[in-house]
Amino acid sequence: MPEYTLVDLAAEHDLATLVAGQERVGVDTEFMRERTFFSQLCLLQISADSQIVCADPLNLGHTAKEHGDAFWQAMMKPLWVLHSGRQDLEVVYQTAGLLPRSVFDTQIAAAFLGYQPQIGYANLVTELFDVELAKSHTRADWSKRPLSDAIMTYAAEDVEYLLPAHDLLSDRLNKLGRLEWVAQDSADLLDASLYQSDPDKAIERLKGARNLRGRARAAAEQLAAWREREALRTNRPRQWIMRDAVVLEIAVAAPHDRQDLEQVSGLAESTVRRAGTQLLNIIADSARCGSEYRPPARPDEEQKAMLARMLQIVSDSAQDLGIATELLAPRKELSAASLGKRDSRVFRGWRREIVGTALLDLLENA
Repeated sequence: MPEYTLVDLAAEHDLATLVAGQERVGVDTEFMRERTFFSQLCLLQISADSQIVCADPLNLGHTAKEHGDAFWQAMMKPLWVLHSGRQDLEVVYQTAGLLPRSVFDTQIAAAFLGYQPQIGYANLVTELFDVELAKSHTRADWSKRPLSDAIMTYAAEDVEYLLPAHDLLSDRLNKLGRLEWVAQDSADLLDASLYQSDPDKAIERLKGARNLRGRARAAAEQLAAWREREALRTNRPRQWIMRDAVVLEIAVAAPHDRQDLEQVSGLAESTVRRAGTQLLNIIADSARCGSEYRPPARPDEEQKAMLARMLQIVSDSAQDLGIATELLAPRKELSAASLGKRDSRVFRGWRREIVGTALLDLLENA
C-alpha cells in the first residue's frame, strides 16, 4: 500500500514550493461529471521525489483563491507524466484555465513499444512491474467527504508507478529511437482547443446530422448551437438540455407553432414553456437562410482502390515497426485523405517521415 499525504489546497502553503522544485511529476485526477457540463475536479494526485500527495480542491473558494493560483502556476512548470491523460488535462484546464508546459503519456508510450494502443494503467503496471492493482473503486463518488482510507489508497496507487513507468518506457523508447515520437504525440494533448466548447461547431457532436442538408441542416446547426450555449450557461449535460434525437426531429419536422412543437416526441413540456419561442424562432430563421452543406459523397471504386493501397502501405509499415496499424494512421483519416484532405497527422511530424511521404506520392501520382 502506498504512503500518501492528504492536503487541502485551500489551506496548504508548502505544496506549490514542493511542486515548483520538480523536473517532473506524476499526475492523475478524480472528478465527477454525471450531472454537469463541466467536470468537477474532486482530487488531484501527485507523485514526486518518492512521495505521493493527494490534493483536495473542493474547499477552494474566493477566500482561498490566492493559494490555488500559486499552486496551479507552480504545477504547470514540471513535466507531467500521465496515463491516458486527455480527460485529466481537460478537467485541469476547466478548473485552472491552464495546461502544463509538457506531458508524457504512458499509454501513448506503451503503444509505441507494441503494447495494446488503449492499454489501461493497471494492466500496464502489471506488464512492467508484475504488480496487481485493485480496481474496486472506479465508480466511487469522489465529491463525498470524508474519503475512506480504501478509496484514498486506490487514488494514490494511480500515481504510484507513473514515474517508474516513465523511466522504464523512456529507456526502451530511446533505444528504439522513438522517444521523440511519444513527445510529439503527447504534445498534441496540449492543444487548448480540445478542451474548449464552441457552439458554432456543436453540430459536429450531433449524432445523425451528417446526412442532413438544406433547411434541415441549417436548423440542426442552429439548434445544436443553442443547446451548447444552454449547457454552458446552466452547467448541465447536453443531453439533459435536449437529447440528440429530439434536436434532429425538430430540425426535420420544422414545427410552425407551439402546438406543433408540443407534438415532438421526447421534448419536455418544461422546455417548451421555457424555450419554445426561441426554438420556433430558430426554425423560422433556418428556413430563410438554409445551408450550403452537402453530405460527404460516397467513395467511388477508384477511391476505394486508393484507400486499399494506402491501408496496405500503413499496415506494412506498422508491421515492420511492431506497432498497431491505427497508431500510424486510423482508417478514418486515410479515407479522408483519399478524398482530398491533407490535414491528418500522418502527413506531419514523425509519421510523415515513416509513411506520410509515401502516401503523398501515391496520392499525387495516381
